[in-house]
Amino acid sequence: MSRQSSRDTAQELAVRRLLHASGLRYRVNVPVPGMPRRTIDIAFGPTKVAVFLDGCFWHGCPQHATQPKSNAEWWRTKLDKNIARDRETTKHLEAAGWTVLRFWEHEAPDSVAHTVAIAKSEAQKAPSSRRQVTRAR
Repeated sequence: MSRQSSRDTAQELAVRRLLHASGLRYRVNVPVPGMPRRTIDIAFGPTKVAVFLDGCFWHGCPQHATQPKSNAEWWRTKLDKNIARDRETTKHLEAAGWTVLRFWEHEAPDSVAHTVAIAKSEAQKAPSSRRQVTRAR
């Protein structure tokens, strides 16, 4: 588990390159306000758009998640806690007025970057009191 990269994954780097090339500026690994030990992968602070790029195994992708056979009960508990933590983080940020976007690691970086750019543009136009989540799992 210690060898698994939790930040700067290939997909994160590809998405960030595309966002930067399109002129968007963001912060990386930003602490979730009011939730210790949790971070937003890509954050657009002024418009309150949070982007999470989740790994299929660690976050329970319905298409690609696998179930380890050895120590299966421990792994199931661990992965279920990850999924519950993701939901809790999303609800917390939405309640604070953030637009939360979650993507799987297998999604194409250009598609992710395009969706993020649209959401950021919409968030800039909408007053914070009327902001809605455009994409969340």
